[in-house]
Amino acid sequence: MDGERPPAIRYPWPEPPASGEAVEIAEGVLWMRLPLPMALDHVNVYALDDGDGWTVIDTGLSSKKTRDIWETLMAGPLAGKPVNRVVVTHHHPDHVGNAGWFQSDHGAELVASRTAWLFARMLMLDVQESWPTETLDFYRSSGMAAEVLAKRMADRPFNFADVVFPMPLGFTRIKQGDVIRMGGRDWDVHMGNGHAPEHATFWSRDDNLVLTGDQVLSSISPNLGVYATEPMADPVADWLEACERLQPLARPDHLVLGGHKLPFTGLPTRMRQLIENHHGALERLLNDLETPKSASECFAPLFKRTIRDGEYGLALVEAVAHVNHLHHIGAVTRTRRADGAWVYQRKG
Repeated sequence: MDGERPPAIRYPWPEPPASGEAVEIAEGVLWMRLPLPMALDHVNVYALDDGDGWTVIDTGLSSKKTRDIWETLMAGPLAGKPVNRVVVTHHHPDHVGNAGWFQSDHGAELVASRTAWLFARMLMLDVQESWPTETLDFYRSSGMAAEVLAKRMADRPFNFADVVFPMPLGFTRIKQGDVIRMGGRDWDVHMGNGHAPEHATFWSRDDNLVLTGDQVLSSISPNLGVYATEPMADPVADWLEACERLQPLARPDHLVLGGHKLPFTGLPTRMRQLIENHHGALERLLNDLETPKSASECFAPLFKRTIRDGEYGLALVEAVAHVNHLHHIGAVTRTRRADGAWVYQRKG
């Protein structure tokens, strides 16, 4: 109501489940965690009880360690019942990494948006033993620090197939407006964008649960990155459009089950925060571009903190996303610097 403070964001479970264990967060809905070897050191996965078996939401990176944890989970919290279906919210490796293993070794059906499946299959098959010219040109155009670029070029390129189990042919498509039955509930499918194209979120019709993947997270903002595959992409516009479209669905009592961090309530407040945070970042960036800068020189106004070595890559692709957005809306000009970097400057 007008004048009332919107509900605060609350965390009903202050601690995540331990490795190999699960927390039942609602009847027939288990929350589990898998480790990641990066700054964001975990991914949340969920299992929904379908009676004769389980539907699993997201799967972690492909590794023997992760699959061993899955075996422990299936023998323990999942009580030996089969995983009949795997639903992947989006194509990133920490979510799709073991989907092929569940298909090949456990006979599970894979459910995903068409774009998520196509992206995962394409990247799985696109193994690079040396750096493609297009990728190096993209790094230079973003103003990547020379020492970072040299270090990358000295190593074999990262390949999707390094951390994703081989995916057999065949999947079941979900799309905007679908209804899917999982865990004794009917869920409306609403597609997000920006963090990943055609990113699936699920909104229960029967209670207050929402599965958001990485589209909406509790205490961090989803990474919005631009890559050599589509160097002029505008994921910021895609993500803001999705947030504004999903925002009217949000209720204060929704229990939000995201791909990282803790489950939370207070979704209307969080949606508003996320939208306002990105508009604020764009405003700071535009003010900073009174003097011309490459994307790599925009970290300070965007992130308001020091970017460590392990975060540099994600920070760079997000900086490119934000300068791309300002360029697409006509707020900045860009010119090519002698070293190949695009340099952006505020108009007027």
